[in-house]
Amino acid sequence: MSSYISTKIFDGFSTVFRQWRAVDTHCSYLHGYDVYFKVWFEGALDEKNWVWDFGGMKRTKHTIDGMNPKEWMEYMFDHTVIIAADDPEIESFKALNSKKVIQLRIVETVGAERFAELIYNKLQPFIQTATEGRVRIKQIEFFEHSKNSAIYIPSQS
Repeated sequence: MSSYISTKIFDGFSTVFRQWRAVDTHCSYLHGYDVYFKVWFEGALDEKNWVWDFGGMKRTKHTIDGMNPKEWMEYMFDHTVIIAADDPEIESFKALNSKKVIQLRIVETVGAERFAELIYNKLQPFIQTATEGRVRIKQIEFFEHSKNSAIYIPSQS
């Protein structure tokens, strides 16, 4: 059976984070980027001859954490501060969040590589459900800006 790949870039997200463990670099400080990511969809064509409907993230009835995928992307990455769950300053960030100074998102680990993996782990089950298994995410590339990116490629079993 033939397989096709289509790609979609999701952009327009302003995100702040820090690598608290990177004590020997400026990355240990809060810093922000205009982040975006590219998703590779792989599978058979549907009745419209598409692998994935490029506008499908907005129109779908399926959800990620109770939100449509576009809403989840905005919730996670648009004007947010993302920190690792083990950040020693987590209580300070929580206090700022409770004062509505920041929109805090806490994840297991921080970094472009881990953000790519996080997006994959959220989108893959959604795509599988929405396409009844016809399409899978081949890879995710997360960009901090136009010069830095990381790609997550899931292992094939």
